[in-house]
Amino acid sequence: MQALHKLLLLHVLTYLGRNALGAKIINGVKVPEDEMRFMASLQNLDGHVCGGSLIRDKFVLTAAHCNGDDDDDGPVRVVFGTHDLRKTGTVRNIEQRCKHPDYQQDTLENDIMLLKLSQSVPLGGTIQRIRLPAHDMNLQPNQLCNVAGWGVTEAGRDVDEMRVALVSVVNQKVCRQQWSNSNWIPRLPANVICAGGYQTQNGACNGDSGGPLVCNGTAAGVVSFGDKFCRDQQLPNVYTDVSKFRPWIDQIVKENGC
Repeated sequence: MQALHKLLLLHVLTYLGRNALGAKIINGVKVPEDEMRFMASLQNLDGHVCGGSLIRDKFVLTAAHCNGDDDDDGPVRVVFGTHDLRKTGTVRNIEQRCKHPDYQQDTLENDIMLLKLSQSVPLGGTIQRIRLPAHDMNLQPNQLCNVAGWGVTEAGRDVDEMRVALVSVVNQKVCRQQWSNSNWIPRLPANVICAGGYQTQNGACNGDSGGPLVCNGTAAGVVSFGDKFCRDQQLPNVYTDVSKFRPWIDQIVKENGC
C-alpha cells in the first residue's frame, strides 16, 4: 500500500511539473498557480462549501447536493483565479442554480448542477475553462485521473491552498459490490464513475464535493460522495459521469439558463 501511494504521488508530481513541491497531504500535493486554473470555489457567507469547474464564461459545473437542503442553504458566490482562498480572486454572484430535474437528494441520483453567474468571467491569465468529455467517453479501469479541491486533509481540517491527487478509475462491478456491502446507501446510482478511495487513501474528502474528476484534460466527473470519514479503503469515491449529461448541459448553456 505504501508503494502504491508513493507511485501515485510520483505520477501526480510528474503531471504538475517540478513546481509541485508543496506540503504533502492525504490526498496529494499543493497545486502550482499555473495549473488547474478552471477550478472554482463555491462559497456562502461563511466561506468555502464546495468545488466547481468553469465550463463556459458564465457557467460553472458542480454537484446538485452542494445546493443544500433547499435554495436558502446553497452557495451565493463563486471565486475564480486563485488557488489560495486567503487571497482575493475574481468573484461572481450566482444568478441561477440549475439542478438536474431528476436529482434525488436521498440517493444522490443525477447529482449534477450548473450555476449561471451574474457576469461573464474574464478568461486568460489565472482563469481558464475546462473542456467537457465527449458523449461516448469510455474510461477504462485503472486509468489515472486527477481530483482537486479545498476539502479536508489528513489533519481533519479544510485548507486554504488547493490540493490535487492522482486517482485510479475503479471497475464498475467492483465499485457496486463494495458499496452494496456498506450501510451508507441502498444502491450505487446510475451514471457514475468510481475512482480513488479504494485500496488507497488518495481521493476526495469533505469540502471537495462538486469539483471535477479530470481525465484526459476534460471534466469527466463531478465529486458526488464517498466514505463519510474518507478513511475506508474498501469504498471507492463516486463521481457523477458528466458525459451522460451532455445533452442537458448543452441545452442549458444554449438557452443561457434554466
